[in-house]
Amino acid sequence: MSLDDAILTEDLGVYKTLLESTRAIPWKIEWASLRFAYIGPQIEELLGWAPQSWQTVQDWADRMHPEDREWVFNFCVAQSQAGIDHEADYRALRKDGEFVWIRDVVHVVRNEDGTPNALIGFMFDISERKRTEEKLLDMQRELEELSFKDGLTGVANRRRFDMVVEARWRDTRQAHQPLSVVVLDIDFFKQYNDHYGHLEGDECLKRVAQALAGIVRGPDDLLCRFGGEEFVLLLPNTDEATAMAMAWRCLDRLDKALIPHAGVGPDKRLTLSAGVNTIIPKEGDEVLPFIARADRRLYLAKERGRHRVVADGA
Repeated sequence: MSLDDAILTEDLGVYKTLLESTRAIPWKIEWASLRFAYIGPQIEELLGWAPQSWQTVQDWADRMHPEDREWVFNFCVAQSQAGIDHEADYRALRKDGEFVWIRDVVHVVRNEDGTPNALIGFMFDISERKRTEEKLLDMQRELEELSFKDGLTGVANRRRFDMVVEARWRDTRQAHQPLSVVVLDIDFFKQYNDHYGHLEGDECLKRVAQALAGIVRGPDDLLCRFGGEEFVLLLPNTDEATAMAMAWRCLDRLDKALIPHAGVGPDKRLTLSAGVNTIIPKEGDEVLPFIARADRRLYLAKERGRHRVVADGA
């Protein structure tokens, strides 16, 4: 062996040692045969599969989560055929049956005519990063959920209502279905606060929200605190008669809660008034007038003596 060959062999040995001492897992695939020419021994520590068991790209594909396999395989093949360097995140199967998140970073070695000659790359264990990302996503979802909740009563807030009503409006207009809204307001709530104090007033709002929450029939219905002592019930695919009946049920549920209201006289209890509006939205109709009409009917209920439901006039 010549001196130059000896030096080259020594250099290659150094490079190999460096590659195999990193956390990244080096590999090479010959494009013509789609067989592994090399994979770092670190693969066994990470996944449990011995390096010699990685023979072809089929071994690589088979050791991938079934939900990731098709898109990752198709993406990597397409990018490689186009001669484009790429990377992919996927779940790799460990020999013990568990899965590890991998990031594969791929460089395409091309022939003079631009066709692929070989693929060389590194696998990185990104499981910890994925766990951190998932925690951040959970926190983000939790914060988003909190941002849609009324901080006092725990029911949806006005922000949530504004978002949902637009979606329900579009859906019912497209389906030519009725959309109903019930606007509810606590009777003589100012007098309640004056008599019991604002802390008790807050507790009162919580009890009202708790009583009303049971009226919701399913995920399409929405109860929210609209502001102050006013609550709104949004009822998709609900005709006027059903909406009226549900409004009366709201009043009945609060009656059964037996919340005393000595601020308007002895032996009095807290009551609600309600305004109802129903529409089958069509082109040209708008959300705000739809809600405003129910709100005006609420105040007609107040004018007519309170503790009642109004679904006409205004």
